[in-house]
Amino acid sequence: MNMRGKWAEGIMPRNLIWIVKDRLAVCERPGGYGPQHRKVRRIEELIWIRRNDFKRVISIIPATHNLHNYEEFDIDYVHRPIAIGDHLQEVLGVLYVDLNKLIAHGERLLMHHEDVGDDIGGTMAGYLVWNGFVDTPHRAITVIERMINRVIGSHGREIVAAAMELPSPEELTPEEESEDSLNDESSEILDGSDFEEIISE
Repeated sequence: MNMRGKWAEGIMPRNLIWIVKDRLAVCERPGGYGPQHRKVRRIEELIWIRRNDFKRVISIIPATHNLHNYEEFDIDYVHRPIAIGDHLQEVLGVLYVDLNKLIAHGERLLMHHEDVGDDIGGTMAGYLVWNGFVDTPHRAITVIERMINRVIGSHGREIVAAAMELPSPEELTPEEESEDSLNDESSEILDGSDFEEIISE
């Protein structure tokens, strides 16, 4: 297909925000959500994602929206549906281990829910405090609220509370994977310095 102009470059997904600079960003569902979803916009945003070297899209929407579109555009994806309920802690644990592993291997990741709201905010605040990058849930929520420029409500705070009940990163990461990361010269160590600018404000 011979694409010119904006079609060649694509359009950046709405509300794209970097959580870990050049490694992990969040955004709205590509194409929009609910009645605002548009096929043309989705195509343009998927073109942008592919052209900007995102290795993988991580969807935390409970439904399977957009997954077949990622396949059509040869974009790798992971589906980790986040929803309040009995399986929330299990899914968060798997997601957080995935994020640490993929970031350590230098992947550029884009995570989305329908919008950049409580689900994204709570999931990312939980990720910060689970990793020990901030010392309290309150501080994690404050940091992420500043990053996404919105207040995290009760739904998002439930996600943070669930993250607080998880075993530590060391306990959740299989021992052989930890050793592989330590021995892999290409691996990057994720620590609080990746969030230094926003945490120090």
